[in-house]
Amino acid sequence: MAGGERNIRVGPAGWSYEDWAGIVYPARRPRGFHEAAYLAEFFDTIELNVTFYRPVTAATARGWLARVAANPRFLFTAKLWQQLTHERALTAENVGAVRPALEALADAGKLGAVLAQFPWSFKNAEENCDYLEKLVERFRDLPVVVEVRHASWNDRSFYEWLNEHGVGFCNIDQPVIGRSLGPSGRATAPVGYVRLHGRNYEEWFREPESGKREDASGAERYNYLYSVEELKPWAERIRPLAETAEQTFVITNNHFHGKAVTNALQLIHLLTGRRVKAPRPLLARYPELAAITEPDAGEPSLFPAGTDPQKA
Repeated sequence: MAGGERNIRVGPAGWSYEDWAGIVYPARRPRGFHEAAYLAEFFDTIELNVTFYRPVTAATARGWLARVAANPRFLFTAKLWQQLTHERALTAENVGAVRPALEALADAGKLGAVLAQFPWSFKNAEENCDYLEKLVERFRDLPVVVEVRHASWNDRSFYEWLNEHGVGFCNIDQPVIGRSLGPSGRATAPVGYVRLHGRNYEEWFREPESGKREDASGAERYNYLYSVEELKPWAERIRPLAETAEQTFVITNNHFHGKAVTNALQLIHLLTGRRVKAPRPLLARYPELAAITEPDAGEPSLFPAGTDPQKA
């Protein structure tokens, strides 16, 4: 890549999706298969999604590091636990529960960002600003990025505050309904961040049932495949963003049926102009990828010689 594009990493949000079997991953997985190792064949980053739902141990994080070690460019980003962002339970116990895994990744030099993702209901009000300041203080030693979704945060004083505190701003693509925050290409810290959620307007505000990680309706929120024409404006935003930030992460969260992986590969091609490597099952599901993939795109090195990854 040229210029700031050298420091752009594009990848999906999470890897543990049942509906990726036979679409992103081979329908029958060989012994020793792990999703993170497989995806690291194609991407230089993955946003850890499990850390949003529960704290994980430092040992678990070190296991992930071992899985992706074959890709020296690889960096994780991690979503902060929902108890801290959605429940706003900023206690010493909750902070202490999430720090070991984040510190293990950071100590290895493999933590690109910690994403504090807030819901649309988190609006720019005094009490929320106070909470945000306290949260950032608890994680000031880590590269924090804040995602807000309500348009009330589109305020110069907020961006100045982020800049003063060295906190990154998450630029998002979401269904713009009412006072929802629109697309942007802003950097307020050494870490630049972009998240593409899809544009499924009908399902966007339908929440999963209480107590469930993500039910069918929740997954349907992310059932959206961006067209290349819809991705091109994002590539144009990402380039100058990467010239400003030291590291830029572009995360596709439209995970339904592997669409996030498809769009991430298309974005890499748009940003680099080069053909990409793609999972063979994905090529069968989304044949439009054939025009931008390498001839041997579906042969990850993690499969033993002579093994067909689609039949293994």
